[in-house]
Amino acid sequence: MPVTLVIGAQWGDEGKGRIVDFLSRSAQVVARFGGGSNAGHTVRVGDKTYKLRIVPSGVVAGVDHCIIGPGTVVSAGGLVTELETLEFNGVDTSRVWVSDLAHLILPYHVEMDRTAERERGEDALGTTGNGIGPAYIDRAARTGIRAGELVDIRRARQLLFARTHAIRSQGIATDLDTVAAELGAQAERVVPHIRDTVTLLHEQLKAGKRVLAEGAQGSMLDVTFGTYPYVTSSVTIAGGALAGLGFGPTDVDHVIGVVKAYQTRVGGGPFPTELEDSLGEELRKRGAEFGVVTGRPRRCGWLDLVALRYAVQINGITHLAITKIDVLDSFYQISMCTGYEGGGDLSLPFQIAHGAKPQYETLPGWLKNTVTARSWEDLPYNAREYLKFIEDFVGVPVSYVSVGPERSQIVTRDAPIGGAVSAL
Repeated sequence: MPVTLVIGAQWGDEGKGRIVDFLSRSAQVVARFGGGSNAGHTVRVGDKTYKLRIVPSGVVAGVDHCIIGPGTVVSAGGLVTELETLEFNGVDTSRVWVSDLAHLILPYHVEMDRTAERERGEDALGTTGNGIGPAYIDRAARTGIRAGELVDIRRARQLLFARTHAIRSQGIATDLDTVAAELGAQAERVVPHIRDTVTLLHEQLKAGKRVLAEGAQGSMLDVTFGTYPYVTSSVTIAGGALAGLGFGPTDVDHVIGVVKAYQTRVGGGPFPTELEDSLGEELRKRGAEFGVVTGRPRRCGWLDLVALRYAVQINGITHLAITKIDVLDSFYQISMCTGYEGGGDLSLPFQIAHGAKPQYETLPGWLKNTVTARSWEDLPYNAREYLKFIEDFVGVPVSYVSVGPERSQIVTRDAPIGGAVSAL
């Protein structure tokens, strides 16, 4: 069973990119299974920082194949820009593959997205405005255009004509000639990267190659299991990897949930543990909490263990990767949500939507530097106690602890892949 899933277990921005980059040294394939260029991943190697949007994080580590899967939606123009930026920085992109079944994000999707947000007014969802939702709507409505159509640009133009004609009634005016010309130019750059990724993936699995399936956003933003309607448009939980890449559950051996040592959220929607005071501002400042794609400041708060336990359940998480624990180094006390008041007996998303109030347990901070730690024993005692509290509450071991942004700043403990085992 050579597949490991890497899943965001909060509201996104958990640090999945750096965990995938770290694990990539033990993998031959990294595959992105959902979402679009609204999901920024940051990888730092030495003094270089790579900000990825749709290209899988394994590209920096030089894995054999980086797959943008059938479950994603892809902006051809955005992909070209990202590939060129990576190449300018010395990264080989020759083995970045886009599934021919992935749907395209087109200029009218962007306009639809931004128009819808404006019309929502104060009830805006806080989307990135990159056209992700409308592209998924077109896919479900069977009016989308797939990446494989770029191989025959004449056929793509016919599909564009039909779609742009249909959306004029919605007040979305699109210059067909301009869009077709831009897409034709982009196709010349993108088509060499388009292929049947389902067959490629299964060839790799049959050969016993290690595959990392990389998620986008986080579990609490899943279109079904998240805090609807303040969610993304795709499936972000572990089950989405199977449907978004085209393999079965018998191929999976580990599900790694990535979690910040505290909590953040971007955009609208409920956030029970949000700190709208100096503590929240300190978390934002120390954690450099600004969106990779939008630059928006992230809302910050204490770690919500109730929501994390829910994420463990809906994903089947087997191991946790805790990131940014170094951000908490200067806090005298650290709180965690261990229960809710109110919210009723409905599912967790409804409890949160109905205004459930968090109940906290507070642990002493460690007031020591963790950034130089390279083993479990190097971590301050109170930091270890904090991590043990998390794993005892949710019932899943903490196997990876990030103590800084650089690739080498990860402590492993009984790690299933990508690291040496250190004693408890």
